[in-house]
Amino acid sequence: MTISDLTPRARFRLWRRGRPLVGGLLVALGGVEMFFSGQLDIGKLHIQLGIEGLQATVIPIVLVLLGILLISMPAHRIFYGVIALAVAVYSLVGVNLGGFLLGMLLSTVGGIVAVSWAPPTASASHTPAPTVEEAESATTGAER
Repeated sequence: MTISDLTPRARFRLWRRGRPLVGGLLVALGGVEMFFSGQLDIGKLHIQLGIEGLQATVIPIVLVLLGILLISMPAHRIFYGVIALAVAVYSLVGVNLGGFLLGMLLSTVGGIVAVSWAPPTASASHTPAPTVEEAESATTGAER
């Protein structure tokens, strides 16, 4: 069976397992949340923190970019995950308490998930399951 024979859902599952999708989505979602919390308007009051609000725009854009890079280039997941963690923690100071803590938490958890994610190994998926006799002899130590 080749990849083209699989259903679209099975092809997506195969693609998803080959990259830190959840980590990248969480980092990007945290960046989006920070962007909208940094551009907050309450009536005639416009909240801008940092150097003329530059940090409130640049940090969320960097986090969204890192989330996209995590999904598109899984080989560099550790580098991008560590950078996302550092930027997310810095956002606590630079962007309205890190997007009122929600954006910082989303990006931090996404960075941790991306760093800890490991690609599936080819040898583990192709090893046959042990037979009942092999399992019993391994458990009891008795051979037949």
